[in-house]
Amino acid sequence: MLVDGRIVTVKEFKVLDKEKVKDFINEVIILLHICYKNIVKLLGCCLETEVPLLVYEFIPNGVLFQYIHDKNEEFQLSWERQLTIASKVGVAISYMHSATSPPIYHQDVKSSNILR
Repeated sequence: MLVDGRIVTVKEFKVLDKEKVKDFINEVIILLHICYKNIVKLLGCCLETEVPLLVYEFIPNGVLFQYIHDKNEEFQLSWERQLTIASKVGVAISYMHSATSPPIYHQDVKSSNILR
C-alpha cells in the first residue's frame, strides 16, 4: 500500500546484468507514458534494491488463466464475456504496436499475463 492509501502490485524484475540496467531504465520510461484503459499502468520502480522492483496499479479480479483453467463455478466466464476480453486484449495489443512511440511489442502474451 502506498502512503496515499492506494493498493499496488509490486513485481520483482528478473535479475539483470549490470549492462542491461540502462535498457531496463529506458523501458520503464516508455512504460510510464502508457495511459490506456485496458493496460495495467506502471506507477514506478525502485532500483535501490538488490533486484529492481516494478510498481503497478492493483487489479483485484485475478488473471484470465484462473478463469480458463479453474473448473470452480466462481471462475466461470460466459462466452460473451470471453469474446469481450479477447477483443479488448486485441485492441490493447494494437495500441501498443501502433499508437506508442517507439512501438511496444509485449512478446509474452498469455492468459497468466491478462488481468480480468
